[in-house]
Amino acid sequence: MIQKKICLLGAFGVGKTSLVSRFVHSIFSDKYLTTVGVKIEKKRVLARQRDVDLVIWDIYGEDDFQKVRLSYVRGASGYLLVADGTRRVTLDIAQALQKNAAATVGDVPFLLLVNKADLSDSWEIDERALLDLERLNWTVIRTSAKTGAEVERAFSTLTDAMLNADGVQHETTS
Repeated sequence: MIQKKICLLGAFGVGKTSLVSRFVHSIFSDKYLTTVGVKIEKKRVLARQRDVDLVIWDIYGEDDFQKVRLSYVRGASGYLLVADGTRRVTLDIAQALQKNAAATVGDVPFLLLVNKADLSDSWEIDERALLDLERLNWTVIRTSAKTGAEVERAFSTLTDAMLNADGVQHETTS
């Protein structure tokens, strides 16, 4: 059994908890509940013909008054940075969190999820900013916790990247 710790990092209100609820429980709620501290969920997935237990740390959102405690990130095998496509400032916060997380856990896999794809007509984050990050080798996935769009792919992409980082090979059958 392989176990991997994943952290979700981002500003307040970007949809971290909703993404976790969609991925783990296949549900979405319009009710906004602020995460206090950290909420931990687990989900077993199949990756490369192996069971992988994902331990998902949904860490409270960062804002002007409260910074993320990077001690929560220690021991993470990977992380998801989450920005809200309708609020440009959340991309800036995600970029700052990436630098801080990398200083804490080193060069582990991460993805940028630009959430609220269902509201793409109202986005403040433009395509050019995302292309600039992709040029820096960031993987950017446009997600919607509300519709479920690309949520499974985001977690499976990160899981695969974490297994690659560990040198886990694909099993072959003979």
